[in-house]
Amino acid sequence: MLKRISAFILLLLSCAFASAQAATPQTKTILLKAARLLDVRTGRYIPSAGVLIEQDKIKEAGPLAQVQAHAPKDAAIIDLGTATLLPGLVDCHAHLLTSGTSISSQEIILNAAAGMSPTMRVLMGAQNAREDLEAGFTTVRVVGHSGIDGDVSLREAVNQRWLPGPRIQAAARKLTPPGGQALHLNPAVADQIVDQEFLQVGSADSARKAVRENLWYGADLIKVVADDENRFISLEEMKAIVEEARRAKVKVAVHATTVTGIQTAIDAGVDSIEHGNDITDEQLKTMHEKGIFLDITELLFGGRFRAMIEKRQVLSPQLQQELKAYEQMEAKQTPARIARILKSGVKFTTGSDMWFDYPGKTRGEATALMFGALKELGMSPADVVRAATVNAAEAMGWQDRIGVLEPGKFADIIAVSGDPLADVTELERVQFVMKGGEVVKNALAKK
Repeated sequence: MLKRISAFILLLLSCAFASAQAATPQTKTILLKAARLLDVRTGRYIPSAGVLIEQDKIKEAGPLAQVQAHAPKDAAIIDLGTATLLPGLVDCHAHLLTSGTSISSQEIILNAAAGMSPTMRVLMGAQNAREDLEAGFTTVRVVGHSGIDGDVSLREAVNQRWLPGPRIQAAARKLTPPGGQALHLNPAVADQIVDQEFLQVGSADSARKAVRENLWYGADLIKVVADDENRFISLEEMKAIVEEARRAKVKVAVHATTVTGIQTAIDAGVDSIEHGNDITDEQLKTMHEKGIFLDITELLFGGRFRAMIEKRQVLSPQLQQELKAYEQMEAKQTPARIARILKSGVKFTTGSDMWFDYPGKTRGEATALMFGALKELGMSPADVVRAATVNAAEAMGWQDRIGVLEPGKFADIIAVSGDPLADVTELERVQFVMKGGEVVKNALAKK
């Protein structure tokens, strides 16, 4: 009897071992071939290029003959012909869980925070995430307007492979001065609405508490609104935020448009400043010295905002006049600011700040409009590409994972038909997308 039991146990163990072996995924090796590969660090092409991919990582990248010599015989080959290979794109200022249909920030935030259920909002975010990925954005940094933890849940769903989407760093709720951001509400209901979207800061202690609360919900970084109209986060509060974030080894990204807000962020030693509309040369110099990134968010430059709004509504003569005046002011000020940023040597990234439902475009297509805007603002194609790849990876603290096509990095790879160094708007027409060694899109496949 004992022998029978022992034999039965051995049989079960052998079956379990066999099942475990069958369940273990076989090594997946892919050889990706293309006419050229862009080394984003140097801004130079490697002609006739290859990338060897093993599972979800890059094993080798370089001249095709060299890479192909190291490829196993059973490697799957993906030949992209005359295409150009680049690292997957990064949007450093994404709002995947907001799709506004109004010109009014107040209406957009109210609808997102109070007019949608959290479940519906995350499902909308899932669609935006998929559309971003299909447009070539393999990584995004979601910096608020996501509800209490909608972006965290979306990140986890993508990580668990429940749905397709880019790699996500989630900020959860923005930390703001009392009252939130861009809202004017009835005091009787204000806190209930504001608390769905923001964590209000009114002292150093409340600042520390807000950071801890966001971290408890699973935030990867802390997003702060330094200035909103005539309300500001104080230097003491900002320093408390940075100290608490440093303790948890997470970065701090700060919305700052005024000289006062920008200076507070600089003095507190934050990691990145978003927007920086009124930034001075002295502030740029200090940011350069401290290694603080500037995230440039100019997607709607050059009449792009008007073009989007006109697709949704007939503009009144007054609104037409207001938009025209704004565009004229923008045309004078923004290119000059970009020129000063480039001259300063400050490290910069680029973010879409796209939080609208753009008629006729997917979220990814709308996000990619920022490349054409940066071109019109005088930024070189190489600088644009670096801002959306290697610079973005460093700003996020993910330089060991993404941003360049090098061994050990995730196989997050895109391809375009043309030459992005001749015309950077090629990035608005990504033809091939791979994330973690899996093909998401291939419009270059031979028929």
